[in-house]
Amino acid sequence: MSDITKDINLELVKEICIGCLQKCLVINGRARRREFWIFFLASLVAGLLVGWIPVIGFLFSLAICVPSFTVGVRRLHDTDRSGWMALLAFIPIAGLIILIYFWVQEGTAGENKYGPNPK
Repeated sequence: MSDITKDINLELVKEICIGCLQKCLVINGRARRREFWIFFLASLVAGLLVGWIPVIGFLFSLAICVPSFTVGVRRLHDTDRSGWMALLAFIPIAGLIILIYFWVQEGTAGENKYGPNPK
């Protein structure tokens, strides 16, 4: 087994992805950085694998759109920002850069107005 696959806990990735898909309509609450980024990277890898098949790639993109949006909103909540900030994604380049900056920040310690600390 290579060094890369030793460091990747596939069971954790599966658990987080299933959790995000189960909470695909839940905007309330908070999402940890780990949950957000693992789901993002797993979706990216899966999209790259199936994206070259036109119909399946399109259907996958549609299926993953809502869960990706909601986990992004919950991640913003963890940094004590409104979910409406996700609309920054519609501003070309600058909006996405701002969102990535918010998503990589540490969540607020303790409880905030969006719920208890998920750690």
